[in-house]
Amino acid sequence: MNAAIVTAILRKDLAAFRRDRFYVLITAASVVLYPLVFWLLPATVDETIRLGVAPGEVRDLLGGDAAAQGGLDVVAFDDVATLEGAVDAGDVVAGLAFPADFVEATAAGERTSVTLLLGAATPPELSGTMRAFVGEIAYAVAGQAPPVDPRTEIVVLGEDRAGDQVTLREQLRPLLAFLVLLTETLALAALVAAEVQQRTVTAVLVTPATTTDFLAAKGILGTAMAFVEAVLITALIGGLATGAPILLLALLLGAMLVTGFGMIAGAYGRDFMTVLFLSVMFMVPLMIPGFAALFPGSASGWVQALPSFPLVDTIVRVTTQGAGWSDVAGSLLLLAGWCVASFAVGALVLGRKVARL
Repeated sequence: MNAAIVTAILRKDLAAFRRDRFYVLITAASVVLYPLVFWLLPATVDETIRLGVAPGEVRDLLGGDAAAQGGLDVVAFDDVATLEGAVDAGDVVAGLAFPADFVEATAAGERTSVTLLLGAATPPELSGTMRAFVGEIAYAVAGQAPPVDPRTEIVVLGEDRAGDQVTLREQLRPLLAFLVLLTETLALAALVAAEVQQRTVTAVLVTPATTTDFLAAKGILGTAMAFVEAVLITALIGGLATGAPILLLALLLGAMLVTGFGMIAGAYGRDFMTVLFLSVMFMVPLMIPGFAALFPGSASGWVQALPSFPLVDTIVRVTTQGAGWSDVAGSLLLLAGWCVASFAVGALVLGRKVARL
């Protein structure tokens, strides 16, 4: 590989990229829009559950103002109709409609009926919680202890995020960083496809440049464009405030990963539509780990098997959990392995395409 020839090809590619107004526009738009969307998202998480009760006098049975300190905000309503309207409008997640003689009847040992009102979007598991809640109130009013009252010891496995939930803004950070990488994949694929279809590559190869020089220039260009823009946007959304060296390495590996897919799409792309189709075909599955990070809980096994998962996992753990090198070493090694595989396959496919021209 001749460094001077590779540099000359890079200059030619950069000039071709600057002449393509479409990709210059979407690159500039990404730098502006992604950070704008990020900073417009909520920066806090409301962990308080708003529960409505009627009649309002029952509110004191549920702890009143003291309950709010434990994450339960009890809102009193004068009548059941008003409570139903609040539940239906989503002002409270659930409502408990007690009969007017609930306290007297329960204290006398008589069985009464309490209506549980749930909204259409209320999580189903809240129903069981509210049933148990009413039972506890009844035992307290009747002055009786529950039949079985085992002592409960709480053990939180992993990091306890109670009171420190990850905001939607922080959850979206890895997805935005990865979207930038994929955007530049499309730009590289279009550039490669244009050179293949217009036979510009054959003109390059009649010079002292070799196929290795050509592939090296495309790999460097694709990695550099994706890496620089990903770092810029990650910095604009505050992603480099913690664990910057780890994130820079992860983004560099991510840029190399998507460059391999970009070379494959460019080798088979015949025009803008086929390049777009092939790029989207790679982009959609690669984006799934980024969307999975928006939801709590561990990702499914098949999601973890996707090449982009180690990158998203590293970004999430470093930016939200403060993970260090030892914590994400496994993910970085796996990501490096995917990079080598992706880059090798991309270079092989594009090299064979060039050889047949």
